Amino acid sequence: MRLGLVIDLDVCVGCHACAIACKEWNASGTTAPLTDYQPYGAEPSGVWFNRIRSYEVGEYPNNKTINFPMSCMHCEDADCVTVCPTGASYKRAEDGIVLVDQNKCMGCNYCSWACPYGARELDRESGTMKKCTLCVDRIYDLQIPIEERQPACVLTCPAHARMFGDLDDPGSAVSSVVRERGGYQLMPELGYNPTNHYLPVRTAKPIPTENLGKPGFKDKIKGIANRIVKR
Repeated sequence: MRLGLVIDLDVCVGCHACAIACKEWNASGTTAPLTDYQPYGAEPSGVWFNRIRSYEVGEYPNNKTINFPMSCMHCEDADCVTVCPTGASYKRAEDGIVLVDQNKCMGCNYCSWACPYGARELDRESGTMKKCTLCVDRIYDLQIPIEERQPACVLTCPAHARMFGDLDDPGSAVSSVVRERGGYQLMPELGYNPTNHYLPVRTAKPIPTENLGKPGFKDKIKGIANRIVKR
């Protein structure tokens, strides 16, 4: 079994609900607390397991904003585990989840330097490294309904851009959607074989650029946008 996430980049709107839900749940989870630094100051910061990067692709009027959520990829061949001198960073054999034993971690930063995805964050107050746990304390909790035994980020996504399941099972929903949509790993050339996959952005019908200078064209585009918003 290899548990992980599949994220649909065509659907993600960059609302950060996943990051907030992750922070809320894990603030009392297995690696709690997730320290905040000057939360009400001029430059608030803190420990976050899930961060959303946004960037533009294409040229106007055929440009698009891509919202790219990033967290631990739970790699099959995880260098963050290999370099750890204390054995604090480890990969579970039963489900492939990569975790950090807070009692063994000495905050040396080796794992953070080894991770090409920037998924690990040093908690300056506890002096230990912290990262996404796939809400391991939630997904195996028999006290909650089975449909809620998913990572907090998956449950809270309003656009249903996040999916969770066993990517070793070819019949699972996550494996099926990866096959059907051409899902891909992030930086596979590094050889870490990350478990998490991304679904690509669908190609939209291009807007003819020769119409840009015509009278009323901008008003037409605004009208289309307003109709989309009202839906």
